[in-house]
Amino acid sequence: MPEAPEIKPSILVIFGITGDLAKRKVLPALYHLCKDRLLPEGTKVIGISRRDVPLEEILDTVNLCVMEKDNICDPEVISRLRSWVSMFKLDPLSDDDYEHLKRHLNDLEQAAKQCMDRLFYLSIPPQVYSPIIQKMGQHGLNASCDHNQAKVRLMIEKPFGHDVTSAEFLVNETEKVFTEEQIFRIDHYLAKETAQNILRFRRHNPVFSSQWNSRHIRRIHVMAKEKIGIENRINFYEQVGAMRDLIQSHLMQLLSLTAMHLPAELNSEDIHAAKHAFMQSLIPPGTEGKSISNQVVRGQYDSYREEVANPHSSTETFVSLLLKSSDPDWEGTTFQLTTGKSLDEKLTQIQVQFGDRDPNILSLRIQPDEGIDINLLIEQPGFTHNLRQVRLNFSYSQDFDTINHDAYERVLVDAIRGERLLFATKMEVLTSWHLLQPIINSWQNQSDDLKFYAAGSRGPSILKLNRQEF
Repeated sequence: MPEAPEIKPSILVIFGITGDLAKRKVLPALYHLCKDRLLPEGTKVIGISRRDVPLEEILDTVNLCVMEKDNICDPEVISRLRSWVSMFKLDPLSDDDYEHLKRHLNDLEQAAKQCMDRLFYLSIPPQVYSPIIQKMGQHGLNASCDHNQAKVRLMIEKPFGHDVTSAEFLVNETEKVFTEEQIFRIDHYLAKETAQNILRFRRHNPVFSSQWNSRHIRRIHVMAKEKIGIENRINFYEQVGAMRDLIQSHLMQLLSLTAMHLPAELNSEDIHAAKHAFMQSLIPPGTEGKSISNQVVRGQYDSYREEVANPHSSTETFVSLLLKSSDPDWEGTTFQLTTGKSLDEKLTQIQVQFGDRDPNILSLRIQPDEGIDINLLIEQPGFTHNLRQVRLNFSYSQDFDTINHDAYERVLVDAIRGERLLFATKMEVLTSWHLLQPIINSWQNQSDDLKFYAAGSRGPSILKLNRQEF
């Protein structure tokens, strides 16, 4: 049994508990946290819905045990989870309903005879955040119980804005009600084991830590490739696209963890400061007389327009982007971010290329098989002195006999206990938007650079990016 984090009984309020995200990720995560006793007895979960929905109706449509090898639920755990969860009907625009919710939370605390920490989780589309957050502030739900003896936190899903302007608006509107310390912006990629391990891997392996600079590293490539297309996310994807969906958030966060200067202490505050400093050092595309088209390739798989019933759609399903840093320690190093839908494989990894000729490639695999490997040049047996690349491999699933926790389990636990490391700060979000805004502006003005590729292929050619110096 894993050691439980130090968490006191809390109240988790989920807006959007009937939605797809809650059913696919949040509720199964709660089941496993309950099963492994990583949340204490006395925890309460309030599901917010616009209509009267029986709890059984929701649980009957959810595969709670998706992480179990046999996909079979433990009846005792199901019973315990049901005792945690209750439903609450709320019209997001009704002042009376927010007052009723406030009284309900106070009643739960009185029954428990303690003031409990509260986490409000907006598992809903970001475009409807603002009115809910405003109502919460108007009715005092941004503060704890009457005695103010506990913490109140707000957890929200990406995308955090659609561009620089909308991101700044969302940040400003949220900060009218909640302080930055109360706000937890989810980036579930950061909760993966390998992502959490990046900084400690760099610090505690001298063979790499002493060479983590441009004198040894030629390129860092962060990629997230998907075999699936957009599936049932037509409206979402037409408005967002690959750049906003993954590059601006997940991949930029992974790159920052990989290339930031290691602070003296690996605490949340110093790590966030170091990540932001690296982001600020990245040179916006199209500056210094460079052409944006030489730094980025965008593509769309061939059946996309038919899927979205838009024969003129210019929404990108593939992006590969090159960046440089103004940091002297990274002078000459290329940073590449690549993501795509409907490709030949599912793979998220960070590749660190040491050297130019016969390079060593260090790969930090995020999914599907989390782990680390590096290729080395070894002389083949015999009299020819020929060199051959061999691969040294480490896999979490093979080398650790431990429980593998889903990213949403970690996100929920850390938000409840107030650990901010796995969440994006407002400065990281805004700096990332400012960096990529020139590309977004360029794409709005023209679409003749959109390259089409066959679904299930490797995607459009990015040779121009790999061969050129920019």
